[in-house]
Amino acid sequence: MSDATKVRQRSRWRPRGTTRLQRIAIVAAAVIGTFVAYEIASSFVAYTDDAYVQSDLVAVAPQVTGRIVAVSVVDNQTVKQGDLLATIDPVPFQLLADQHRAEVTEAHAQVAADQDTITSTQATLQAAVAAATYARQTESRAAQLVTENDVARSDLQKTQDDLRQANAAIDAAQAAIARAQSMAAMHQAAEARANAALAFAEWQLTRTRLVAPASGAITNLTVQPGDTAQIDVPLIGIVDAKAFRIIANYKQSFIRGFAEGDTAWVWLDAHPWRLFRARVSGIARGISRDPSTGKLLPYVAPATDWIRLQRRFPVTLLLANPPATLYMGADARVVILP
Repeated sequence: MSDATKVRQRSRWRPRGTTRLQRIAIVAAAVIGTFVAYEIASSFVAYTDDAYVQSDLVAVAPQVTGRIVAVSVVDNQTVKQGDLLATIDPVPFQLLADQHRAEVTEAHAQVAADQDTITSTQATLQAAVAAATYARQTESRAAQLVTENDVARSDLQKTQDDLRQANAAIDAAQAAIARAQSMAAMHQAAEARANAALAFAEWQLTRTRLVAPASGAITNLTVQPGDTAQIDVPLIGIVDAKAFRIIANYKQSFIRGFAEGDTAWVWLDAHPWRLFRARVSGIARGISRDPSTGKLLPYVAPATDWIRLQRRFPVTLLLANPPATLYMGADARVVILP
């Protein structure tokens, strides 16, 4: 190959090498420009697709144990606060209430009898006091007559015996009153216990009717007549219709610019092609880094599809004009304008 040919080939390759460097520079500039543009844009607009619809799941748990005789709702039914959900067999609780009501009547009668006894013993005491007063006056007159030799000493001794007996009668009457008052106090306590037992039995009877504590929708209903309701074991779940909110998990680099009341726009996958206005109502001040701990702190998974993500914090939003139907757990996308 001649020298001229080699020179021509080198001249053809040189521009290509220069073009490659230019392309690398353009790509690098584009990446840097995109990053700068993203940082600038993110200071005005914060977007996340890690958001979902949330509400409160009200777990209706019976406060008495018994057999369920009726279920008054069906799965996915909308209920209002106070609506009847299910009925526990009331017969055992009614019988127990009747029994305690009879005990209250008996205790009340006993207290009334004790009061009559106290009244009677008080009358006896009054009579004994009067008799003792008369005996004391008689003994005093007899003692004076003895000194004047107008009566025999044996008469004085008799009046003294009468006085001692009258005083003993007073002591006996006072002891009887004390015993009657003690018995009355004991029976009054028994009456109070009977009243408390009756009130508790009547309260249990009212709890055989399970009613909705909040308005919402029945979810995953599995209870059937014949099942046994256990105290404090959730039986029916209700998605609270008045507690819907949007939970949006934002990267920690975003939340520094958020404040309560900021405007947000929400896209709901259950209601596509429409943006809903919302406002920031709360920003989590902490998250759990351990998924095995309790729920006092929320846990947000830091990885998705084997990709490690920046830590994200839950931001709570309230829709200004929510749709008629929302679905707890549905996906959402959120844009916040800090």
